[in-house]
Amino acid sequence: MYTKKEYLKHLLLFLLTFICATLAGAEWLYGRYLISEKNPLTWEYFLRATAFSIPFIGILLIHELGHLFTSIHHKVKSSLPIFIPFWLGFLGAPSIGTMGAVIKMKSYVNSRIKFFDIGVAGPLAGFVIALAVLAYGFINLPEAEYIYEIHPEYLDPNYSLEESGAMVVELGNNLLFHFMSSTLADPEKMPPMTEVIHYPFLFAGYLALFFTALNLLPIGQLDGGHVIFGLFPKHHRQISLTFYTAFLFFAGLGIINPFLETSYLLIALPVYILFLYICFSKARLSSQTKWSFVLSLAAVQYVIMYFYPHIEGYEGWLLFAFILGRILGIEHPPVRDNSPLTTGRKVLGWIAILIFILCFTPKPFVLE
Repeated sequence: MYTKKEYLKHLLLFLLTFICATLAGAEWLYGRYLISEKNPLTWEYFLRATAFSIPFIGILLIHELGHLFTSIHHKVKSSLPIFIPFWLGFLGAPSIGTMGAVIKMKSYVNSRIKFFDIGVAGPLAGFVIALAVLAYGFINLPEAEYIYEIHPEYLDPNYSLEESGAMVVELGNNLLFHFMSSTLADPEKMPPMTEVIHYPFLFAGYLALFFTALNLLPIGQLDGGHVIFGLFPKHHRQISLTFYTAFLFFAGLGIINPFLETSYLLIALPVYILFLYICFSKARLSSQTKWSFVLSLAAVQYVIMYFYPHIEGYEGWLLFAFILGRILGIEHPPVRDNSPLTTGRKVLGWIAILIFILCFTPKPFVLE
């Protein structure tokens, strides 16, 4: 089914991604860097960082294999999982070693059921493993003194994090992570969300939930878009457009602020409005409707910021919103076979929606 060249290419990408994730894990967990004089990365710490990369990359692999095996079951030609390595440690910038993984459909999918099955299989498979990783991490937390091995400066009574100028990465909570930490973890050992990055199983599980929620956004051809296409064949287009608009609205909330300097607004406002228009460029709407959408969205954001100037969205979502709107598209392709889903599939679809609600984090990474 696949050539030796394909197997070799995908295996090399997987191994490169695993190495990048391990390097990133060493940076997050222990503050050890490949290029560093103060805290150089040693072979010992590289091996210790696999406690992060093995579960993290393993969950992504299970997710993609769920898609792949379901594609094979439905006789839909697809690529092997394509892992995307992404490590910025050589620039001194934070990264997690990968931008995720995908499989490419190589043949036309002519059935709503096939789209649904292939779309829902990945998130469900990855989610089960993520639950197991998180459960193990919460139940087997190290002693509270563990954090002093990584940050011995915390033992200094005169140490001040604010005065040190160190970067703080706070992970945003989601419903599932909060519930599991409250029920499974020893309260005396549970770290604050600013220190979870130092706990390999918790951090790997958190990132897995992040990617699961990202894939289950009910938009376009994301896994969540396939689920909505299967569950709501007559309304999926409206659902996708509505959710994408809300997603973009939250992402950009705070960029257009009436209390900012006029010179900034004169530049930022036109650029932002143009950005919004580009994001809607692939939507099957008339040009007039698109401009109405864009101007209304920007105007509502402006008014909200006037009355509630301290409200902030999450600008980190803007890049993903751009990729969705301009590259992937926010609408689902039509199919010839519109056979309704079976009851079992409908149950799985609603379970996928519930998983999205439990895993989605409005502000997943806050850097200070």
